[in-house]
Amino acid sequence: MTNTIITLDSKNTKARIILIAAIVAAIIFGWFSVRWQLGNMLAELTPPAQLNARQIADVAAGFAPADPLPRWLAATKEKETFLPENIENSLRMLEDVVRLSPYDFRWWIELGRAYEQSERPDQAEQALRRAVELAPAYTFPHWQFGNFYLRQNRTEEAFAELTKTTEKSIVYRDQVFSLAWEYFDNDPVMVEQLAAKTPDVRASLSVFYAIKDRPADALRIWNMIPDEEKLRHRELARKTAQILYSKRFYRQSLEFAKQAGVDPYAAAETIANGSFEKPIGISEDTIFGWRIDRSEGKLDILTDSSVKHEGLRSLKLNFKGYSKPNLYNIFQHVAVEPLAKYSVSFWLRTENLRTGGEPLIEIVNGKSDGLIAVSPRFPLGSADWQKITIDFTVPEDCDGIVIRTSRAFCGENCPILGTVWYDDFRISKQMS
Repeated sequence: MTNTIITLDSKNTKARIILIAAIVAAIIFGWFSVRWQLGNMLAELTPPAQLNARQIADVAAGFAPADPLPRWLAATKEKETFLPENIENSLRMLEDVVRLSPYDFRWWIELGRAYEQSERPDQAEQALRRAVELAPAYTFPHWQFGNFYLRQNRTEEAFAELTKTTEKSIVYRDQVFSLAWEYFDNDPVMVEQLAAKTPDVRASLSVFYAIKDRPADALRIWNMIPDEEKLRHRELARKTAQILYSKRFYRQSLEFAKQAGVDPYAAAETIANGSFEKPIGISEDTIFGWRIDRSEGKLDILTDSSVKHEGLRSLKLNFKGYSKPNLYNIFQHVAVEPLAKYSVSFWLRTENLRTGGEPLIEIVNGKSDGLIAVSPRFPLGSADWQKITIDFTVPEDCDGIVIRTSRAFCGENCPILGTVWYDDFRISKQMS
């Protein structure tokens, strides 16, 4: 097989014309391609807020007359003055944008918003509906269309679009909840009409209610989720428990903490692990269990299997010259009933305890941090196991208490030496 090489005789007139035409065509094609790219780049890199954005938009449109982006930039800049003639000019430019790119839903949204601003609701509705038709699976068109209907007081149609938004996007889901919350004066019934009846949406709504200080609504919505679906949303339950705890809604926080597996054995009106039979983990892993600060070098806190009142172990506090005026290194939150009467009891043992400011147990209002009740000061020296009982009434505004170790004040530099053991913490409700 032989290779054939085709050559053009440049001295031949016809060949010269063909060669020149090819070169000119390549130059023209390259020029128009570069022009379009340059115009698009100028429009894309210029923010509408830039002072000379309109001039740049005109230059970009000259380079790329068929590109919608420069015309959108010009239209956006034009309407900044809010004068009627400028708004009309901007609207015409946006109509040109849609003509240049009729299948891009983003331009239809821009046009719909411009029509609405020009008080042409019928045309705005048509443009926004076209955006939804072009991108039915996208969240943003439904969000814009729903907001439009809401501004037009067409609530039923707004709900239809915004509900689709909650189904598809976590980001827009929270925005829909916030929008409905403000628009309907914090009415949970109206918010829930916008929420799709799916486990994902309900889990998100429970978090939203927790943030908005609606603990009962948060728990009510969460309990609408089937148990098998709750397992998939444990992280949201954990988040909700922490939010409610930080806002001091203890009874609802406890329920979320149990269902999230944070404190699976915790219960209202119960001191968790009161006999210290179960391991005590790090404080960050619990909300309603024992929380212990072990960062203090002059106080060792650990379970002790050799000294105990009942069971297999107790909690041992070994003071080695601890001298801070406050002693809040051991505490637990307990959910309680407002205005109810309770007794907290525990067993105490001391060995060679020496200090001018003895340790003691405080019952603290979980809402206000105010002191509710306090135990007698722990006996100095060495004392065998003895039962201590603290009776108190929960304040009206309180649904959670803090049981914590504290000390009597004896100045800024008042060391504690010796050892204390705790065992068998219990709380009981007193009958009126």
